[in-house]
Amino acid sequence: MTETTFDADGITLEQVREYVWEIPREGDMRTPARVLASEALLEEIKEDKTLEQIKNTTHLPGITNHAICMPDGHQGYGFPVGGVGALDAENGCISPGAVGYDINCGVRMMRTNLTYDDLKGREEELVDSLFANIPSGLGGGGVVESGVDTVDEILARGVDWALENGHAVEDDLLHCEDEGMREGADPSKVSQKAKDRGKNQIGSLGSGNHFLEVQRVTDVFDDEVGAAFGLEEDQIVVLIHCGSRGLGHQTCNDYLRKIEQQHQGLLDRLPDKELAAAPAGSQLAEDYYGAMNAAINFAWVNRQLIMHRTRQVFERVFDRSWESMDMQLLYDVAHNIAKKETHTVDGEERELYVHRKGATRAFPAGHPEVPNAYRDVGQPVIIPGSMGTGSYVLRGGENSMDLTFGSTAHGAGRLMSRTQAKNEYWGGDVQQQLRDQDQIYVKAQSGATVAEEAPGVYKDVDEVVRVSDELGIGDKVARTFPVCNIKG
Repeated sequence: MTETTFDADGITLEQVREYVWEIPREGDMRTPARVLASEALLEEIKEDKTLEQIKNTTHLPGITNHAICMPDGHQGYGFPVGGVGALDAENGCISPGAVGYDINCGVRMMRTNLTYDDLKGREEELVDSLFANIPSGLGGGGVVESGVDTVDEILARGVDWALENGHAVEDDLLHCEDEGMREGADPSKVSQKAKDRGKNQIGSLGSGNHFLEVQRVTDVFDDEVGAAFGLEEDQIVVLIHCGSRGLGHQTCNDYLRKIEQQHQGLLDRLPDKELAAAPAGSQLAEDYYGAMNAAINFAWVNRQLIMHRTRQVFERVFDRSWESMDMQLLYDVAHNIAKKETHTVDGEERELYVHRKGATRAFPAGHPEVPNAYRDVGQPVIIPGSMGTGSYVLRGGENSMDLTFGSTAHGAGRLMSRTQAKNEYWGGDVQQQLRDQDQIYVKAQSGATVAEEAPGVYKDVDEVVRVSDELGIGDKVARTFPVCNIKG
């Protein structure tokens, strides 16, 4: 066993095996912590407070096996982005900070039968039309503006509401995690302030790292799984990345404040108040779980409406119906969630709150929660890179249940803060360079947004995916490369 000491507050990591590093249990830690990374990624992970944060996570009551940091891990609010923690649903707790402010920030990919040649020469027209028709940026504005009664329906029913109102087809639900409706959602546990913030944002990208990107498939690494996913080289696909907007942010904030008021005793025993948690079985834990599930449904509807509007834009630009372009949902995966799931721990089945913050569920072939269309090959996993480096489609790996509670990375992972990015990059220069060198057309509400999301701001997505693939938690299926990108 190799022991390596890093200068991140003197934290020692022991190499358990290739790509698996462990912070041994000591003091008040309830479990060890594990970091899944190559040495190159670990050198980057240690540069912020990620290691300290994943170590702090082991103090949460009911944490099981290990707290886990994914290869894309970086510093977050209390719980690192790229963190996974499974907490006992009977004797443990649930932590809004370990879920994140943007509840169910996630990604969906829509495939088409168009090729890159079909798109060449229309890039500018397409990016302009997408930008004009899909709301983005801070504040209000959505595809659908509604009253609170409609928001309540969306919170309770998820994408089923979109189907009933003409914004979805049946296949969209069948190719979405949980079929686009999270059970246990309770709209009454979402505050009026959160609903008011969300009611005019239904079908909008928001800002920050959220985007809609038209991509071409450049590589298919597994022909059998690629065929099952409907992917082939040179095909055009669309990737949508956004979450629950102001509604999710307000919900997280509401419950953090309530926990601080009602469970100060537990808070005092944690090394970081940002890990604020409600004890399992408490009224507040039940209320937050109901509110979080409702916000998950809101985010799925948000992405569904953006996809519906994207189909309409493609129809106008290509003068064909979206059905004739075979614009079908490949899959939608949630990040920033805590789900009650049953996992085998020490030979026993246990119900756990599996917190995935900036991590993707990655269930393997044969798992009953994988949609029927993919059950023989495994759940699709979509990992966005930066707007200049491409993205990946994986499938849930056979080792994921044993190593990570059925989880893998969710993206490239930031290397640089937004403030630092804006100091080092000029948005206009980034846009021009992407267009001149790589034929990537980017449109955003401001140059600052482009600077914040410059390719150099992110870790090497190829390395993140390589580690996931080598560990067998998420297996490479295909790689995509940007053509057009719109941002908030």
